[in-house]
Order: sequence, then C-alpha cells, then structure tokens
Amino acid sequence: MAFTNQPQANQQRTTSDFNRLLSIAPMLDWTDRHCRYFHRLLTQHTVLYTEMVTTGAILHGKMDFLQFNPAEQPLVLQLGGSDPIAMAECTQLAAERGYREVNINVGCPSDRVQNGRFGACLMAEPETVAACVAAMQAAAPAVVISVKTRLGIDQHDSDEYLQGFLEPVIAAGCRHFTLHARNAWLNGLSPKQNRDIPPLRYDRVYRMKERYPELHITLNGGVKTVIEIQHHLQHVDGVMIGREAYQNPTLLTEFDRLYGAAREIDLEQVIESMITYTNVHVAQGGRPWHVVRHMIGLFQGGPGAKKWRQVLSQYGPQATDARELLESAYHEVCQARALFAQ
Repeated sequence: MAFTNQPQANQQRTTSDFNRLLSIAPMLDWTDRHCRYFHRLLTQHTVLYTEMVTTGAILHGKMDFLQFNPAEQPLVLQLGGSDPIAMAECTQLAAERGYREVNINVGCPSDRVQNGRFGACLMAEPETVAACVAAMQAAAPAVVISVKTRLGIDQHDSDEYLQGFLEPVIAAGCRHFTLHARNAWLNGLSPKQNRDIPPLRYDRVYRMKERYPELHITLNGGVKTVIEIQHHLQHVDGVMIGREAYQNPTLLTEFDRLYGAAREIDLEQVIESMITYTNVHVAQGGRPWHVVRHMIGLFQGGPGAKKWRQVLSQYGPQATDARELLESAYHEVCQARALFAQ
C-alpha cells in the first residue's frame, strides 16, 4: 500500500447540518477519539458520540476530556452528572470547544455511576434532569441538549413511568431523546447483564413517538443490520447502533446510502489513513495499540477476519510500528481472500 491522499474525514466539518438519522452509541472504553476517527473514515454522515465524560473529570481532571479531531464531526458530547451548575459549566466549556450538542446520560446502570448520582438512577429524579436541561440551555443557547435514557428502572417498567420521566424534561425544553429499548435493573444485574437480560421492547419506543410526535426520538438497543434500521425508521426519527458498530465496523460503510450519499469505501485506503493517523499519535508519545485495538473487527464475517484479529491481538499490544503491524495483518487477509476465491 502506498496511498498519500487523505480521506474526506480529514477535512474540516461543521455541525450546523446535524442529521440525526443514524448515530453510534457512546460506549465506555470503546468510543474514544481514536475509535471515532476510525469510524468517521467508514461513514461521513453518521453522528458520533464521545464516551460518557463526567462533570468532575471535565472540571477537576488533569486530562483534556473534551479533546477531539475536527474530522470527527458531527460529534455529540455525552455528559454524566446531576448538578445543574456543574452541568451548565461543562456545557459552556463544550460549546467553546466546538460541540454543538451535549447529551445527558440517564441510562448507565453501573454501581459507580449510581454512587455519583447520575446515569439510569436519574430516571427516578425527572425534576433533577429537567433542572439540568434548563441550566445547560441557559449556559449555551446554541447547543442542543439531548437525553439518552432507558424505558424504566427496576420494577418501574411501564409507559406511564416513562412518560412521568419524559414530561418534566420536555417541559424544560428538551426535544431530542434516545430511548434504549430496555428496562435497567439497578439492583441484581451487572452492567453487562443489563445490556442483554432485560427484554427489548421496541413497541414502547414506537408508542413514545406516537404520543410525542413533536420530539425527535432515536431508538437504541440490539440493532445489528441495515434491514433492521430501515424497519425502525418507519416508526421513529433515528436509530443508534451500539456494540455491532464496534465489533463489526464494516457495517458502517453501508450507512451513508441511507442518507442518499452512497460512496464506495476502499478498506485498503482506510488502513493507510489509519497508519498515518497512528504515526502522528506515536510521535506525540502514544502507542500504536491505543489506536489499532479499535480496528480488530474490521473484516468481521469475511475471509481473513480471524487472521486479521489474531495478528492485531497477538502483536498489537507490544507493537511500535503501525505500518508493519497493519500491513502484516492485511497481508493475511489478502491471502485468505485469494484462497477463498479459488
């Protein structure tokens, strides 16, 4: 491979034309800035989300938790917190850094998040969420404030309970909601179990759109194929993809056609672009593994996928040369493809 042209994702993008038809979910330890850059090479129009960042990390942490590459836009900051003053301050800082949407996390069920009094436990405190929305909008009027939530918590699993949460938040001015189509169990299930055990209830998300047609409702949870996306879009305004987007990133190459902007994605060019990107990261003191770990699923389901995963998983954590690592892994893919074609 000897490509020199930079992909479209390296061009300056704006967020004034946000189209929330499709988005990739915020996933802790997964959707960091390196992952988002990689995903942007695969889809130009899908909205990306940061990992959840807490107000404490932004206001008191030593790292720059608002950092992103302009190529990642359109990009949403997901914020964890429940203090309206801190939430407003972080929203103002985010606006100054170029974010045009901040999303409040009301969906994470982990004990650590509950102890910090944010995430899914806030479904029991709709007035607190409403106060955060109002304060954030006042602090940065040009920024869209959205909420990502579950359908309910613990035994509170009804349309009425969800409406009881939504209505004060709507009254505070929020118009964009992402509904993870599962209940969250704050007691008795781990975060991992909460992603699989509570049953998916897409019908309840559909009913919320019917009840509140003025809202932009995005459905999240268990969606794995473009056919499923197209089905859901007959009932809601947007679809958010989570684990499938990370574990099978080639799926993202199909998304732009749903925007009417189909384009051919050359995965060899994507790899070359990621080599260039990774070399910059290494020159700044990072390691190739920080970046390439997000690429392990690139050829999922195709010839050579297993070899690609093996090379990156075995040699990636100790690698010092991104080109050598990725080209050797891609060589294995090419060999497998040649054998498959025979």
